[in-house]
Amino acid sequence: MPRPRAAARIITHPEVTEVSLQQLLEALVDPVRRSIVVQLTAKGAEMACGSFDTSVSDSTLTHHFNVLREAGVIRQWYSGTTKLNALRADELETRFPGVLTSVVAAETR
Repeated sequence: MPRPRAAARIITHPEVTEVSLQQLLEALVDPVRRSIVVQLTAKGAEMACGSFDTSVSDSTLTHHFNVLREAGVIRQWYSGTTKLNALRADELETRFPGVLTSVVAAETR
């Protein structure tokens, strides 16, 4: 008898047009979340959840990824068993010109 297939792991993302400036700024106010954004910017490519340099537990880090995803800052998807994260920089630049780049520049000074 064949094994039932596991349900696909689908991660939902808001349209950036649905994200308010307030929601974006609240997501970026936390230093752990800013660190995630800075690391993604520096890498210039997607990163696995476990590859970020943070001082928080995995469960706390998951919370921070969720806040960033719900604010339209990152896009997440699975590649096998690995959850990958990418910055939605181009979309955010169109919606909120200069905000993300200013936050990253200020954080890296």
